[in-house]
Amino acid sequence: MKDTFDFAKAKDELAPTGRLRAAINRGNGVLVQADPVTGELSGVTLDLARAAAGRLGLPVDFAIYDGAGRVFDALKRNEWDIAFLAIEPVRAAEIEFTAPYVVIEGIFVVPDASEVRSIDDVDKAGNRISVVRGSAYDLYLSRTVKHATLVRKESGPASMASFMNDQLEAMAGIRQTVVGLMKGHSGLRVLEPPFMEIRQAMGTPKGRLAGVAFLKKLVEDMKASGAVADSLRRGNQHDAAVAPAAAEEISR
Repeated sequence: MKDTFDFAKAKDELAPTGRLRAAINRGNGVLVQADPVTGELSGVTLDLARAAAGRLGLPVDFAIYDGAGRVFDALKRNEWDIAFLAIEPVRAAEIEFTAPYVVIEGIFVVPDASEVRSIDDVDKAGNRISVVRGSAYDLYLSRTVKHATLVRKESGPASMASFMNDQLEAMAGIRQTVVGLMKGHSGLRVLEPPFMEIRQAMGTPKGRLAGVAFLKKLVEDMKASGAVADSLRRGNQHDAAVAPAAAEEISR
C-alpha cells in the first residue's frame, strides 16, 4: 500500500503531546494476554501500538482499560490517540477506523436443557441475554434484537455470573472469551453458527485524516508481512483469523 498521506501531519495528529497514547482493552483476551505470574500484558494490540510508535519515531504510553465500552468513553476525556476497537456505526461517528486486522466471532451460550436451538430462538419475548456493556456485540444486539431483553454487565466474568446466578436464557460474547468462561461450568452449550463477525481495527479520533491514513498503511503492512499472524500465535490465539487485505489492496 503506497503512502497517500503527509507523514509530518500524521505524526502531529496522532501524537499532539509528543508521545503516542495507545488505549489497550485488556478485557478482550484475543487481543491482550496477561502473564499469570507477573501480570505483564502482551498481545497483538500492544505489538501494533509499538509498531506505530516505531514508525513515527515516538515513545508510546499505554492507557489500560477493562472493556471496549470504557475505551470508547475515554475518548470524550481525550485520554488516548489510537485505540483498538471493533468497527461499529456508533463508534464510527466519533472514530476514524482502519480496515480490520483481526476477525473474531460473537456467539451465544445457553443452558444445555434450554429449548433454544438456533440464533432465531434467542430473540423471543421473555428471553434475557447477558452482555458486556458497550462491547461490539452489545452495540450490535442493541440494533438487531427486537423481542428479548439485554442484561448489561461491566465485564465478562460479571456477565457469566449474571447468566448463571440469575438463570438467564442466553449469554453473548466473543467466542474465545466465552469458551474460557465456560470452563468449570457444566450444562452449557454454544449455539452455532456465530451470530456476528467482529472486525477489530485500529482507530483515532474523528477528523485525524492524515493520522488514519498512516494507520491504514500500518495495518495493511502488518497483515501482509505476517506480523499480525505471528502476534496471534505468540498469544495462543489460534482460532482468531487475520483479516483479509483491505478492498483497495484487493482491487490493485
